[in-house]
Amino acid sequence: MLDATHIAFLQDQATVDWHAASVASAAASHEAATTLDTFLLAHHRANFDLWHEEDKAREPGATDTCIAQIKHAIDALNQRRNDLVETIDRMLLEAAGTQTASAPLNSESPGLMIDRLSVLALKLYHTEEEVHRLNASEAHHDKNRARLALLREQRNDLAACLDELWIQVQSGTRRFKLYRQMKMYNDPDLNPAIYSHSTPGKSS
Repeated sequence: MLDATHIAFLQDQATVDWHAASVASAAASHEAATTLDTFLLAHHRANFDLWHEEDKAREPGATDTCIAQIKHAIDALNQRRNDLVETIDRMLLEAAGTQTASAPLNSESPGLMIDRLSVLALKLYHTEEEVHRLNASEAHHDKNRARLALLREQRNDLAACLDELWIQVQSGTRRFKLYRQMKMYNDPDLNPAIYSHSTPGKSS
């Protein structure tokens, strides 16, 4: 069920399609996607949108109003990203079936590893852009070629680790758990910057 090479392919292809503003063609190319693939793409889209909102927040001359709007968008996207990581982990836990209780526990869940793969796919795409940027110096190109090689190595290593974890889970020699992110900043009951402004006696 879990194949890191396939996941990286989905993320890379979607990244290219979305940057070309070909969302329709991206959907068409994944018509036969499994349910897991659908969630993998939804999660990657959250990271894709998050990446570009973060870029906007750093634009020179961005107004305070614009930055505030971007911050709200980033909060919502981060929440979506984390919710989808948990959904992916729940699906994989269900697919794994009963795990061996005595097996060593992996410190990182597959969903969190997939999240890292997603971010690496975006870094690879944008670093590749810098390698070929026409108005940049050759030194800039060389620097980004070196970055690109390192990013590829990191993704290959992480993909191999993800595949190995899944093999171990299936063989009963390792196990993983769903780790809830327990984000507090969006919860009006947990963020003091929100609940301190609530009307006394009213539930938030």
